[in-house]
Amino acid sequence: MSKEFDELVSVMARLRAPGGCPWDREQTYGSLAQYLLEETYEAFDAIQQAEETGETAELSEELGDVLLQVVFHSTIAKEKGDFTIDDVAKGVSEKLVLRHPHVFGDRKLETADDVLDNWDELKKAERKESGKKEKQGGSILDEVPIHFPGLLEGLKLTKRAAKVGFDWENKEQILEKLDEELEELHVAVESDAGKEAVEEEIGDLLFVLVNLARHLDVEPETALKKTNRKFRKRFAFIERELEKDGKKPEESTLEELDGLWNKAKSANES
Repeated sequence: MSKEFDELVSVMARLRAPGGCPWDREQTYGSLAQYLLEETYEAFDAIQQAEETGETAELSEELGDVLLQVVFHSTIAKEKGDFTIDDVAKGVSEKLVLRHPHVFGDRKLETADDVLDNWDELKKAERKESGKKEKQGGSILDEVPIHFPGLLEGLKLTKRAAKVGFDWENKEQILEKLDEELEELHVAVESDAGKEAVEEEIGDLLFVLVNLARHLDVEPETALKKTNRKFRKRFAFIERELEKDGKKPEESTLEELDGLWNKAKSANES
């Protein structure tokens, strides 16, 4: 490991040691779980910013926060005798070598899809060799974590199903299904079918959109996050413009807000 990494590990160990930080000493795997998730999403957002602007200082900082969580968990694990940060690094290095025989061995894989298919096969072989029992009567979808964000879960589920042939043949079929689901939503809303029925139709519509994104090689979670960022920037533009006149959004008409929204678009506030 590098000097800087070793120093990070030492600092974390000091914080956890007697006489260290009371808060750090109280943490467990479970109590830190939410922070790992939060830091991961902040790193995700920093990636989008880096892609848009080319500035990577924030990305570096957020990746550092993710790394801190890895070191924090590993420090707790070392204290408990579960594993060490070296075990974590060794494990992932070995996994990368084993799952890239086309780089570290003589296997010939020509395309990215070939690499992914081979990766899945190697994972199955590793699971079998490790002695892990397959779930009896289980589904191929069981390996997709249910705690994933909805769009990401939908993407992973449909990718799994597509691997065994359960998929649309082309994007045109999905676009037809999209129109169908949109019409069903329209009927549910107009017929006053109730919140539960409308919720179901919206879920179906989103699920079809996830499939369309997959067929178009678009990651839907990333696409929505980018749109969220765009909305934030444009709305902030509206707030700044209103502030110049001593006004707030809630004190403005919809026509005023809409006009400023269009101004934000034309000003490339996206």
